[in-house]
Formats: sequence, C-alpha cells, structure tokens
Amino acid sequence: MAGAAPPRILHLLPAFEESDPAARRLVRLIEGLGRKAEHAIVSDHRERRGAARLLAKGARVAWPRFPAIKGSKMPGRLLKLAGAMRGYDLICSWGAGALDAALAHTLFADVHKLPPLVHHEFGADAAEPKRRGWYRRIALGRTAALVVPTRALETLALEGWDQPRTRVRLIPAGIDTRAFAAPAKRDLLPGLIKRREEQWLGTLAQALGAQATGLVRALAEMPPAWQLVIVGETAQRGALEAIAQELAFEDRLHFATAPAARAGLLALFDALVLPEPDAVEPQLLLEAMAAGLPLVAPRLGEALAPLASDNGPLLFGPGDGETMAQALRTLTARPQDARRIGQANRAKAREEYDERRMVERHWALYAGLTGRSVRAPERAAD
Repeated sequence: MAGAAPPRILHLLPAFEESDPAARRLVRLIEGLGRKAEHAIVSDHRERRGAARLLAKGARVAWPRFPAIKGSKMPGRLLKLAGAMRGYDLICSWGAGALDAALAHTLFADVHKLPPLVHHEFGADAAEPKRRGWYRRIALGRTAALVVPTRALETLALEGWDQPRTRVRLIPAGIDTRAFAAPAKRDLLPGLIKRREEQWLGTLAQALGAQATGLVRALAEMPPAWQLVIVGETAQRGALEAIAQELAFEDRLHFATAPAARAGLLALFDALVLPEPDAVEPQLLLEAMAAGLPLVAPRLGEALAPLASDNGPLLFGPGDGETMAQALRTLTARPQDARRIGQANRAKAREEYDERRMVERHWALYAGLTGRSVRAPERAAD
C-alpha cells in the first residue's frame, strides 16, 4: 500500500502519567514513528495527563472524547465502549487498567466492524489473583497481539493466561542509548572533581540497604585509585564516614547530590554497584549498560537478564556481604577485564535495547496489522 495515508491508531490508557511505563513507552513510539502514523490518545482522567508534556511540539496526536475505559462489566457499557472505537485502523490498549477495552473489543468487534486490537501488558506477575487471570483470558480472547516487555511476563502470558504462542510478542523496553555515550564532565558534581588518575565506583543512596557498611569496608581492599561515590541523601552517611575514618581512607569516600540528568552522572563512573536488590530497576540497568559500565549487583535472575554474559563474574548472592566483596575484588583485579565487560554491556544495550529497535519492532507489528509497508522508521545518524 505504498502511498497510503498514515494509519490512525487509537491508544487507550486509564491515565497518561510520566511515572507510568505504558505512557513513557507510548511517548517514545509516537516520537519514533514520526509521520508514519497518526495517534489518538484516550485517558480516563483528564487531570492525569502529565506525560503529554513529554511529546514534542507538532506531534500528530488527538485527544478525542470517549466513554470511561474502566467501569462495570455490563454489556450495555461495553457495547458503548466498543462503538467509540470505530473509525480507526488499529486499536492499542495499554496496561491492566485498559482490559475493559480489550473485553469490549472481544465481545463486540463484529457488531461494530472494529479494526484489530493490540494489548500491551506491563505490571502483572505470577502472584496475581486467579480471578484476574481468568478475566485476562476472556478479555484477550480476540486480540491480534499481546505485547510484553520481559521474559517473565511472556511466560505468564503463555502459561498463566493460556495465550497462543503466535499472539504473544516480546518487545523489551528501549532507551536512547546514544544519550549515554557522551564523554564525562569531570566537574559535573558540585564540590567534587574527578581526577584523571581516579576510578569511580558509583552507587545511589537508595541502593545501599543493609550492605552499606560492607560496601564501604570493601573499599579498603580496592586499589588506592578507586573512589566510592554515593549519590543522594542517606541517613547512614555519618556511620559510613566514621568507618572510612577508622580505616584511614576518608579521602576516598564521597557523597554527592544527584544531577538532573542521569546520563552525565553514569558517564563519570567506571563501574556501578547496587548492593540492594530492590534498587536494580530495569531503566537504571539499561542506562548503566548504555554508559558502558560493568555492574556489581545481586544475582536476581530475570531482573538482570539484559546484562551481557561477560558481566556474570560481578554478580553476588543477595544479602551476602562476602560475595559482594569478592565481586568487587574481581572488578579491580584486572582493569582490562572490567573495560571489556563494560564494552560488552554497551554493545548489548545498543543492539537489543535501543529505543529505535523498540520502535522498529512495534512498527513491524502495527504495519503488518494495518497493511502498511513494514519498512522501519528511518534512523537518525549515530
């Protein structure tokens, strides 16, 4: 269908907030697809559209009036909801809060001659109530595709929700990996300048957890060029400074205020350590990889799946201070290996988790369902 008009895609979300991973991914898709598609966004709560400010000026987005996405499961309401979906080339429901829209489509797509629907899932897990799992199976009964961002959610969709293999599409989250390739500004952090002979082991205050004192003590076993930089406020600061004074390396322990942009911060580090398992969140993991950092972190299975296999020797048992210290010794024993690990992480981030790859994968799916050319959006030059 060369020369055909761009497809009109209807996106249904209960809210469009910056904190919502569904909203953030949708923003990146709209930006990445450019003029290849026109978008209509429906959010139940008009006052909860904070992610709209992330859209570039001139983005091809409309905000149609629409029945409530969430509500009773009565046939009359669902029929009305399905009727409002007419006039588009593709329907996209985003997250568990939009399952009513998927159910309305499943029940009344034929009545209203609706286009295909793609459901995008994010936050469900294996511990969700069984009744919720049954509802998903019914609601997703006629979806053209179910997009999930992780292997764990893919397994849940296949085994827990009985979705056919041909319907489930794994499309990992994507970030702008190029933003993390810029050289470091050595004076980025107020009151702290990175000297050329120094190597910085960075961490975030919220990532310290119960292993904070063990991390500071492990610094004594690292070569003198290594400095520990803790970014953010922590109530443990006084105790950690006391340990550093006791071991006579207080000049190698630093506390800093977090800058506005995390890309510049990560560029300063030579390695990132995250002692607390709850601090290993997907976005930070991908950003550290894109910055070319080796990562010292608890061994968490699925959560660390994006890491290059080279990074394996730097993982330690959750809550185990001794294996964390051993991982740090491994990091500093052979500098060339640490650089190789960082380069492997960066290469994998660019190949599999760049946001352009995410956009391309979505476009291949959307274009196939709307009969458009599957040629991916043009990439900007690196």
